[in-house]
Amino acid sequence: MTVSPTERAEYEYLQTPRAIRERCERVFDAARAGELEHWQLDESKLPNVAERVAALTRQNYPDLARIPYHGRYRHFDVGGVPRLAQFDAKIAQFSREEQLAARFELVITSVLLDAGAGAAWQYRGADGGVYSRSEGLAVASYELFVAGALGGSKAAPRADAIGLTGVTAGTLGDAFQVSSSNPLTGLEGRAALLRRLGDVVALAPEYFGSAESARLGNLGVWLLHSARAGRLEASAILVAVLRELGPIWRGRPHLAGLSLGDVWLHSRLGFVPFHKLSQWLSYSLFEPLEAAGLRIEGADALTGLAEYRNGGLFFDAGVITLREPAAIETVHAVSSDLVIEWRALTLALLDRTATQVQSALGVTPERLPLARVLEGGTWRAGRAIALERRADGRPPLQIDSDGTVF
Repeated sequence: MTVSPTERAEYEYLQTPRAIRERCERVFDAARAGELEHWQLDESKLPNVAERVAALTRQNYPDLARIPYHGRYRHFDVGGVPRLAQFDAKIAQFSREEQLAARFELVITSVLLDAGAGAAWQYRGADGGVYSRSEGLAVASYELFVAGALGGSKAAPRADAIGLTGVTAGTLGDAFQVSSSNPLTGLEGRAALLRRLGDVVALAPEYFGSAESARLGNLGVWLLHSARAGRLEASAILVAVLRELGPIWRGRPHLAGLSLGDVWLHSRLGFVPFHKLSQWLSYSLFEPLEAAGLRIEGADALTGLAEYRNGGLFFDAGVITLREPAAIETVHAVSSDLVIEWRALTLALLDRTATQVQSALGVTPERLPLARVLEGGTWRAGRAIALERRADGRPPLQIDSDGTVF
């Protein structure tokens, strides 16, 4: 297959956070001009959203000094169970690089299993607590990993090619307690994603190690060694995630003979990239890398996350409204113009919300970067307003998801 330089350059561009912001701003400009087919924009309501987010942030972090990143670590200790401390104790005897590899594996597999669970699914943890949604998926994926189900053993859990490629919908369903009365959205999609992850680990020895030592967490060791003077740019983490894990995505648009990942073709505005799971994964990998002694710089190069909690915040607050209210009753494809526009408006509005929240709290962007605004934060506000609007807290729109986007 012959690939033109123009196509290759467009592909490379769409794999960058700069492209995410620029293409989403293109959609936002169209909304401002009243030119979107599916959505209307009312920016006068954005200050109310910022006030809500600022109030929640101050409520959860009164001194504003220890707001963490919006990463997967936030979910592991749900229910007051110190799972992260228990995990740290389990791997304490390992070298710094082995600890980093284990933390990377825990985080990566958990994030990839995290796409929306659906409103009906619940998980009973080993502690006896019952958890749902993202927290439930965090506990379920944590217990799956530490049991050695993805490679290694209970004493030394790991995620390697053999363990990952052996995952089936049946084994994952059993581990996640799925049944006809406890359904989990996109079960087969999640299992297939882990199997493809195993294929990637097996075929890229430069990043994951040779056949004998190949493991998913070696990507963290590669990043550790690529840092300069103990400093690593956040964008470098995203680049590595997109480049090395990109082949796991299926059913996505292609360009230059390659899968674009979480990039979708709008009928009028062209390709719009989001890379939601990859960016959340990158945010989630900050802390394992910091625990290994690195300093992460340039966090604000990454964007917000185009998912239903952040998107639902602006929908439920009336900042964006559907031109056709009846569309709320329809199940929409991730690739539809309506969903592409919703997600793009979400990212553009998150940048503006972050600026207003920083101002309301009297803190600088350096002290409260977007990664912390999301946690403080917009995600919490999206969940809270969803519960105000709908008793079960479900998203405002119905999305046909395979378990790998939302």
